[in-house]
Amino acid sequence: MTDHLQEQEMEIEALEAILMDEFKEIHSGESGLNTSNRCFQITLSPQDDDTDQSTTLPVLLALIFSHTEKYPDEPPLLNVKSIRGIQVSDLKVLKEKLEQEASENLGMAMIYTLVTSAKEWLSERYGQDADADNVEEEESTKDEVIIPHGEPVTVDTFLAWRERFEAELALERAKLMPESALTAPKEKKLSGRQWFESGRATAKGAARVNEESDEEDEEDIDFDDDDFEDDEEDMLEHYLAEKSDLSTHS
Repeated sequence: MTDHLQEQEMEIEALEAILMDEFKEIHSGESGLNTSNRCFQITLSPQDDDTDQSTTLPVLLALIFSHTEKYPDEPPLLNVKSIRGIQVSDLKVLKEKLEQEASENLGMAMIYTLVTSAKEWLSERYGQDADADNVEEEESTKDEVIIPHGEPVTVDTFLAWRERFEAELALERAKLMPESALTAPKEKKLSGRQWFESGRATAKGAARVNEESDEEDEEDIDFDDDDFEDDEEDMLEHYLAEKSDLSTHS
């Protein structure tokens, strides 16, 4: 005949050695169990073994048990309580899970097995929720759309900007030209006779012949519409970049 009491005492000693401060005996009135036998409470959390013990944990569970007269040939009395952060609906699910596992482990000391199962459940239920919240927060940060402020980009505003841009570009080019080219007086217009006597007519005629000869040798150069479209696109990109900088500084 099996000595159930001896097996129960041996299991309690083993649990005290393994769980240490997490294991304690409590009064039966605090257990929530319908018994006058000895009752014990094991404090569980979803933390890993290498977690800093001084850190305040958001979730703590109390697993309460009491041996029945014929334990381990019959299931122990079980109860679960939230010390911190566990919903009542989750406690109900966990209790049903542990009672099912207890019925599957009859004939052997099973409390530590139930402790391990409860701790794994806590890690899956609450550890994953915390990780999921972090992932969602990161994803929402990545997907955040920055809405620019300022004048909207339209065809009219772009064309007006392009005119200003071309004027500024022409001004910059003028600054690079030598001063003599800007201040040189315009050449006085010659009369037909003066122009002929100066020898320019002969020179121009010779130049015209040379130009016609060069035109025959030159290859035809085709300009595609894409070349002009590229210029338009480059200017549009420059315009949008300028608008973005102005919005940022404002």
